[in-house]
Amino acid sequence: MDTGIIAVAVVAFIISTLLSPLFIMYSRRVQFQQHIREDGPGTHIVKKGTPTMGGVVFLAGAAASLVLLARPFSTLLWLALLVTFWSGAIGWLDDYAKVSRSRSLGLKARSKLFWQAVLTIVVVMVLYQAGHSTEVAVPFSDIQLEVGVLYPLLVFFMITGTTNAVNLTDGIDGLAGGSGIVALMAFLVLSSLQGLNDLALFCAALVGAIFGFLIFNLHPARLFMGDVGSLALGGALAAVAILTKAELTLVLVGGLFILETVSVMLQVLVFRLTGRRVLLMSPLHHHFELKGWSEWQVVTFLWGLSFLFAVAGLMEVTVEWF
Repeated sequence: MDTGIIAVAVVAFIISTLLSPLFIMYSRRVQFQQHIREDGPGTHIVKKGTPTMGGVVFLAGAAASLVLLARPFSTLLWLALLVTFWSGAIGWLDDYAKVSRSRSLGLKARSKLFWQAVLTIVVVMVLYQAGHSTEVAVPFSDIQLEVGVLYPLLVFFMITGTTNAVNLTDGIDGLAGGSGIVALMAFLVLSSLQGLNDLALFCAALVGAIFGFLIFNLHPARLFMGDVGSLALGGALAAVAILTKAELTLVLVGGLFILETVSVMLQVLVFRLTGRRVLLMSPLHHHFELKGWSEWQVVTFLWGLSFLFAVAGLMEVTVEWF
């Protein structure tokens, strides 16, 4: 692996690790604390009051590392950062609404969708100006779908879908962060194979920074990433998938996030149609908790599943290149 990639990851890790305890102390002072869903697992009640909005820490670590080691920024890197930090800003507003009102509900869905639509317009305009292809590759085939004028809708769906999927996954200590690292590592490999070193540096910076954050986010968590973290992480994954022309591969690489989202949709649909529940509780990780699994058992199992999804997403690429 390129030494520059390793250096960016290491510096991001160090910065994130040093910032996390400082942010925890600050959060306690200003009362940026987690509010627990009343309908969630009973074992989560003890998490009430845990500092949240910790996504700020790994975003700061990643950004600082890139500024120190990856300048000048290319258009691709600027776009990846734009999607990530714009999504994170939406999450920050959502978190702030929650902590300021002392409840588990934040921004209204239409407000999030509006700002995500504005982000999509900006991103698509830059992509079109840069000559970005509107063809979409179908994994495990030679098929290239020309989506044409529908490409902006695809970008919008990827950003909104991935941010919401990561947000749903972020319901148990370390799950979203660890799974996000696995997915980002897959895109780091893909970026490197395509010669997109700037995107590889972007992925490496986030991987290192999230690793530093995870020291304080693993069970029992001393810091939660909040929506600022989960939406930013989802935005980052959507951005690198778009910029590496791996739009549909994201479904495989981020398969765990898709599975968590589908579990919620299936639970709601079946309950409305039959009055019965498919799972003891959705998203999927809560089902395993109510089955009696410990948080560590749930997290390590789903991390393993996310690794298998990432390998599946990269399988065709690695065969082609090696």
